[in-house]
Amino acid sequence: MLRVGHGPGVSCRIPATLALACGLGLALVHGGAPSPDSRPPVALPDLGGRVVVVAVEDDFPPFDYVVPGTGKPGGWDYDAIREIGRRLNFRPEFREIAWDSMIQGVVTGQFDMAANGITVTPERARVVDYSTPYAHVRQRLMVRAGEKRFASLDEFARAPGARLGAQKGNTNYTRAEDLVGPARTVAYDDFGDLVQALINGDLDAVIIDDIGGQGYVGANAGRLRLLDGALNAQDLAMIFTRGSALRPAVDAALGAMRADGSLARLNSAWFSPGFRAAGSAAP
Repeated sequence: MLRVGHGPGVSCRIPATLALACGLGLALVHGGAPSPDSRPPVALPDLGGRVVVVAVEDDFPPFDYVVPGTGKPGGWDYDAIREIGRRLNFRPEFREIAWDSMIQGVVTGQFDMAANGITVTPERARVVDYSTPYAHVRQRLMVRAGEKRFASLDEFARAPGARLGAQKGNTNYTRAEDLVGPARTVAYDDFGDLVQALINGDLDAVIIDDIGGQGYVGANAGRLRLLDGALNAQDLAMIFTRGSALRPAVDAALGAMRADGSLARLNSAWFSPGFRAAGSAAP
């Protein structure tokens, strides 16, 4: 695997503006990015066409998933990291891995980086480096579309015996236990299995960040919905092997994308409440 940061000197390139054409609506959601400013473009590092190995789960819409009807992967991760690679002159190589091994794979250098809707926590910051945040999320509860027993997160928390599913090793699992206690929290290894258990009636709700929840609701139109109410906001950021020279380069590219408005457009396309699991939002 060709690792970033061990080659010859770094030259610079001037970023171009990403023009996103999408029919999902461009009104910013809280997962969006700051408005573009009028500062001149900043020179970005040139990584010389190197390969950057990116971990993806391919089962977590809208971040990364197999696009229905195509058999091909897509999502925010693919569009965002390809655009970052274009600006920094690197070639992303996406490799699928299960969520419970993803962070450790970045820690050990099996992967150079991952996005995958990873929340920023102090515990993770001790073993990986984080990029600047690219979005903000709140944890919500996803239920079957016809659920009538509770209309809000607070009502669910007070409902005796209601079972709440959460993915192992995810910050949502800790928040699920805090919300309803360990006895009512059911752990699953794979998020796809978790959602299927909810659809099948084996669970009463699933805890998920709102962006991911919108993705699953869009991928299962008419079968799922999100309850009213949310927990405190958290940041999403990309992760890198500790000390990687790739992190500051990606931060520079993200800064340029914030400044020219392309990150906001990308987030609005993929993170909109109207998201449906269809084709790519890339230009």
